[in-house]
Amino acid sequence: MLAPSKKKSVLVFGPRGTGKTTWTQVYYPDALRFDLLDSETYRDLLAKPNRLANYIPPAFEGQVVIDEIQRIPELLNEVHRLIEARRLVFVLTGSSARKLRRGGYNLLAGRALTYQMHPLTALEMKDDFSVAQALRRGTLPMAQQDDYEKYLHSYVQTYLEQEILQEGLTRNLSAFSRFMEVASLSQAQVLNVSNVAREAGIERSVVAGYFEILRDLLIGYFLPPFTKRAKRRLVSHPKFYFFDAGVYRAIRPMGPYDMPGELGGVSLETLVLQQMRAVNDLLELGYKMYYFRTATGVEVDFVLYGSRGVKAIEVKASDRFQENMLSGLKKFRADYPEAELFLLYGGNRKMYVEDVTVLPLQEACLTMDEWMK
Repeated sequence: MLAPSKKKSVLVFGPRGTGKTTWTQVYYPDALRFDLLDSETYRDLLAKPNRLANYIPPAFEGQVVIDEIQRIPELLNEVHRLIEARRLVFVLTGSSARKLRRGGYNLLAGRALTYQMHPLTALEMKDDFSVAQALRRGTLPMAQQDDYEKYLHSYVQTYLEQEILQEGLTRNLSAFSRFMEVASLSQAQVLNVSNVAREAGIERSVVAGYFEILRDLLIGYFLPPFTKRAKRRLVSHPKFYFFDAGVYRAIRPMGPYDMPGELGGVSLETLVLQQMRAVNDLLELGYKMYYFRTATGVEVDFVLYGSRGVKAIEVKASDRFQENMLSGLKKFRADYPEAELFLLYGGNRKMYVEDVTVLPLQEACLTMDEWMK
């Protein structure tokens, strides 16, 4: 969990359900709170954002929490003014960056620290973490209960109704819902927007806009191809991922011809990526994340690139190690000999094979703070 100074204003972005409000309650128990999901508070401050100052006592020296700040972006100007004029400390949470980024609003640059909130990591869950369970439920805090399936389906519906419809991001909710299902079939695949548009029966330009909505709402993520110092012809399109394995499985339609193993492999990649993204932000490691794929089909699932070096990670669901699992990593090493190589697999033995560290998935998730550094 984040533990910033209580004397510095912060902006915390993350999808709904990741625990932003709970986090503010734990770290700022005595804060003055404004929840913009509360209809009365929302209407009041939407009509006149400068009313915010009237609700803060003149001698107040604690923190002011505003949940879901993206609902009234104009409040950021008032927050900025109050930071400057009264030296107040604000804690702002948001589940969408769309209105803020596209509207060119004041994001308090230099006056507030910005953090990303993710689903729970194995490091946080410790003994409660299980790869098998995380593949079914994901790692959103509320999905760790017995009725997780009901929660996840409700979660998807909440996004459709509250974020998409109420925020006016699209007027055709049925088309967007259909798009979400088709998009889930592209999970962990090189994205072909034209194919998704054809399958969903929606115009390509509209589908491209829908993908941007998913990204702006922080529930969709694009993984770009790694092209640094490329010696081979590479693919140029990104891969697409929903942010959480449980949410992905709740969105994805299942038919009689779907192969459970194929679905499990995609979920596994999703889980590893969401864990790496969270640990990268949590420990401020500074990696940028990519995948590697040549035009001839040589592929490595993930590449981490930053000041700490280059790491290539391949993920396999099989519980038995086989030499051919290393083929993509070996070809990557031929082009990038300085890279550290990792194979994460479903077995239970840690091994070192031809400069590749082979890690059981459970161990890999629980020790990401060590091998990602």
